Order: sequence, then structure tokens, then C-alpha cells
Amino acid sequence: MKVRTIAALAQQGGVGVETVRFYQRRGLMPTPDRWSRDGVGAGIRRYGEEDVRRLRFIRSAQTAGFTLEQIKELLSLDAGEDRARARVLASERLAALDRTIADLETARAALRRLASACASKDSGPCPIIAAFQGETA
Repeated sequence: MKVRTIAALAQQGGVGVETVRFYQRRGLMPTPDRWSRDGVGAGIRRYGEEDVRRLRFIRSAQTAGFTLEQIKELLSLDAGEDRARARVLASERLAALDRTIADLETARAALRRLASACASKDSGPCPIIAAFQGETA
């Protein structure tokens, strides 16, 4: 088994060392014992392949928009027996993404209208600036 320091773990997971420590404090990542030639309690912590997989899982789940609490729950689910709960969490996340996408599409349409209004006039207040200041243009 290949072991690595926290710095190597962080690098392989695409995060900083402090992020790994943060995940450890939040209970998402285990904190291994310190090891040295003298035994446990001295030296540095060593991380294995399972830690790399777990860190990458956390990052992927965050990219998908899951909260740290949801990720913690996903990590605690048994891969073969807890599919129903994983589906519920995924469905909730999909619904939240759908709401966000709808909000972003509305914002995009409004900004397009403002940009078009701005391009159609060369004088007077800029419709974009006026809209952001709460004025009607």
C-alpha cells in the first residue's frame, strides 16, 4: 500500500492541506495516527489510497452541489443497501439545481433585454446601470 503525507494527499485530491484538515474537523475525512520509527504518537500522519478516493469523492460531490452534511451522509451509506436514501439525496439535489437553472435563465433573459435596450439608445441613462440602481429605464 502506497502511503503519503497530508501534502501529497491534498495534491492528489486537488485541494490544499488546510482543506483536508477542515474535512477532518467536519468528520468527512479520518485523521490517522502519527507514526514514526518510535511508534504511534510521534512523527507524521500517513494516508493511503482509500483516503485519496474519499477526498476525490468529497470534491466530486461538492462539484455536484451537495452540502458537506449531505456528503457526510452519502459517505455513511452502505453502497449496496442504501440506494433508496442516495436516490432521495440525488433527487433533492436535482430539484435544487433545476430551481437554480430556472433562476439563472430568468436572469439571463433579463440581462439580454437590458443589453439590447442599451444598444438601441446612444443617449440618456444606461438601462443596465439604471436597472441595477433600481430605476426604470
